[in-house]
This record gives sequence, C-alpha cells and structure tokens, in this order.
Amino acid sequence: MQTFLCECGNKLHFANTQCVRCWRRLGYLPDDQVVSSLNESEGNTYTASNGRPYRRCLNDTQYDICNWMIPDTDPSAYCASCRLTTTIPNLNRSENLTLWFRMEQAKRRLLYTLSKLDLPIYSRQEDPQNGLAFEFLEDETQDIFGNELTVKNLVTTGHSGGIITLNLKEAKHSSRMAMREEMNENYRTLLGHLRHESGHYYWDRLVANRDCLQGFRDHFGDERLDYRQSLQSYYDNGPATNWQNVWVSAYASMHPWEDWAETWAHYLHMVDTLETASDYNFSVSQKSLTNPLHRYPQRNDKASDKHFERLMSDWLRLTTGLNALNRSMGLEDAYPFTLSSLAIEKLKFVHEVIGQS
Repeated sequence: MQTFLCECGNKLHFANTQCVRCWRRLGYLPDDQVVSSLNESEGNTYTASNGRPYRRCLNDTQYDICNWMIPDTDPSAYCASCRLTTTIPNLNRSENLTLWFRMEQAKRRLLYTLSKLDLPIYSRQEDPQNGLAFEFLEDETQDIFGNELTVKNLVTTGHSGGIITLNLKEAKHSSRMAMREEMNENYRTLLGHLRHESGHYYWDRLVANRDCLQGFRDHFGDERLDYRQSLQSYYDNGPATNWQNVWVSAYASMHPWEDWAETWAHYLHMVDTLETASDYNFSVSQKSLTNPLHRYPQRNDKASDKHFERLMSDWLRLTTGLNALNRSMGLEDAYPFTLSSLAIEKLKFVHEVIGQS
C-alpha cells in the first residue's frame, strides 16, 4: 500500500481515521485513491484536500469500522466498499464487531488493488447479473445438553455467481491458524482468501467466453474437467506429486479454476507488496524497487513484457531479502513459496489478461 500525507505534513496510512499530529479527521477518497485530511463543514459534510465535499459512511458513524468517504453528490448512505457487503455477522455477539472490522479492512485492501489495476467493480445494485458482493457469515450452532455443537449450516468460504462468501471464523486468528495447520498450508490470511475468491469472480468476467479462453486452457488446463471429482480426488489423495514444478501452491493443482485463482491471488500479493516496498524506498543491492501499479501498461505487448520482467526481477530480489530478515528474527519465511518457470508463465498470463481488461 502507498502512504499519504496530512495537511500538517504527517505520514498517513491506508486505515487511519485521525492524524496523530494535528488530530484532523481522515478519510479515504476512493475516487482519488488517497487518504485525505478532512475539515468539517455544514450539514454533516467534510471538505477534503481536493476541495470537494464528502460524507462519512454509515458503517463509520454507527460502528466505527470504515474510513471510506462518500462524495456528497452520491445519495447512498454507504461508501463504495461497504455497499458491496450484502450480509454482515450477527452484531449481538460481542466479538463479531471486531471480526467484521477485520473482514472489511481486508476487503478494502483488495478493492484498493483492484482499482489500481483498473478492473471493473460493480455492485449488485448496479449490475444484478454480474455485480460483485460479499457475504460474511458464521456457522450456525445449536446448544445440545449444555454443549455448543455445530450441527447445521456450515459456512464454506467460496465464490458463486459474483458473491464471495467468507466464514467469519477466518477473521479469528486462532481459528485461522488451526485451520492452516489442519490443511497443511504454509500461508493463510483473510486478504489471501479475498484475493483468491476475487480470482474466481474475474475469471467469469475476463476469461470465460472471451478470446483469451484458449490461452487460459493452454496455461492452466481445461476448466471443463469435473470440478467435484477433482475436489474429491485432491482431498482423498493430496496434491499432484510434482506440484512444485507446475503450480504456485499445492491447492492450485486441484483444478484449472483453482490454479487460476491461486495464481491470480499470487499476482495481487506481488504487485501490492512491491508498491509498499517502493513507497518506502526499498532497494536491494543498491537497485531501487519499482512500483508495478504506477502507469500499469494497457494493451501494449512490448511494454507489458518489459513491465512483467521488471516486476518478477524486483519480486524475487525483495522476497529473498524478506525471508532472510525473518530468519534473523527466528520467524517463518515471509514468502514461503518457490516459483517454477511454468508458474511464472501463468503469472505472466494473468498480467496480460489484466492489462487487456
């Protein structure tokens, strides 16, 4: 993520709601893609640094979980991010407000990157057939003989018809880490889930029934393979034995759709982390890291190839350093992946599809 500046000159971060130096209220302006200091005006409006009036999102004024602002000309009570959430957790349960905040915070980071990549983002109100929506649900439980047992409606994280569903327990760190151990995964985060599921959504929007579909099949395989059978085989037999040579993760070997979604998520990891590193003026071996989201190439094969080559070069140099730093602290690798040449070719295909969208 980029950092921003308050009117007083203090550095601001994406999730900030108040400047710790001058105490001005802050808000994110999705139309300008910046965090701005705000000056209160008449009629519950605020004047941002661009001189335009904005209102606070209802999820900010009621629950203090959002920092995205609404242009005063927009009649909606919810910001561009919150209006995409169609189902929220039961807030009568004490911890759910905190878990919901974590869900929304991760979702806003996803939307920031999608916007930077100029990918289409439409709500279900704007596009009932293809619009994007998020449901944050929890498993329904029933108390039997004094013991709370999960007996009905287990929520599965996934995507269907533009609706991304996340199980609320993924926002609970202990539950997510326990699931990571159970699934033998080396990486599991809320943001990673959202990036993965957004990959399924954008496969429908950018690849299915498009000119690039054959290119997809050349790189990822035939998506017409029986998904349920592939899923059952994966959980019965585990990933392909040579998955490290072909896929970005073990789960990617399950089915071409999952291969695409895992590769898509990985690409978003890369560009977002490199933007952050560039914003903090990181350099490796005295060579600065570039921001891959700055002037993203559109429909220019030569520029796109050069852009991707620099992106991969910077990424490999950065992650080598990040892992070394983590090991010095006695921590697990920050980047627990090894990219094969075939996985890099798939990442390049994702890069090209986004550039042509």
